[in-house]
Amino acid sequence: MRILLVEDEEDAARILAKGLRERAYAVDIANDGESAIAKAAVSDYDLILLDILLPGRSGLEVCAELRASGISVPILMLTALDHVSDRISGLDHGADDYLGKPFDLEELLARVRALLRRGTHLEKDVIEACDLRLDTRSRTVTRGGRRVDLTAKEYALLEYLARRQGEVVGRADISEHVWEETYDPFSNLIEVYIQRLRRKLEEGDPGPRLLHTRRGQGYLLGYLETPDV
Repeated sequence: MRILLVEDEEDAARILAKGLRERAYAVDIANDGESAIAKAAVSDYDLILLDILLPGRSGLEVCAELRASGISVPILMLTALDHVSDRISGLDHGADDYLGKPFDLEELLARVRALLRRGTHLEKDVIEACDLRLDTRSRTVTRGGRRVDLTAKEYALLEYLARRQGEVVGRADISEHVWEETYDPFSNLIEVYIQRLRRKLEEGDPGPRLLHTRRGQGYLLGYLETPDV
């Protein structure tokens, strides 16, 4: 899942982005309202974390413009302004949730999970595909009861494919939601991670192949009667 973090304080942005990345989220950072609007216009984010007190255009203005332009991505506002009137104003400008500073990282992560579950349809905390099981709260993966140890990026890729199981997911779609804006579209990084995932999922005697390659199209997670590559 890819998040846009809009925060003008560099240290705060760096610390928060680090915490989110450690939980397998891809994070882009915007330091002001104009760059936030520009990034949201060209990238398909799953969630936006938006500070209200920004240089130039405020977070309230940014939120209102994003909604006016038809961008419906969930928005969680973060701010030191935590009076009831401030919360009402944030929600009235189009935010989905509001969290006052200072906040505990675990509470922020819980709110992020809740907003991502809403999205366009209710997402499950536990995703299953054949004998593969992903617990999205603890970010643990098992196959046939055997724990599969994954890096943060491997987990993020697997979760994205699992949420779209049965669909062929292209490289562009994967890079848009699993990697950050620094991703090089001409690299073979996605292929490398697919190979790592397949190797880990097929260790021992795992049963049928679940991760398939459709040449020239993308990748599919799920059981197929006639497997591809």
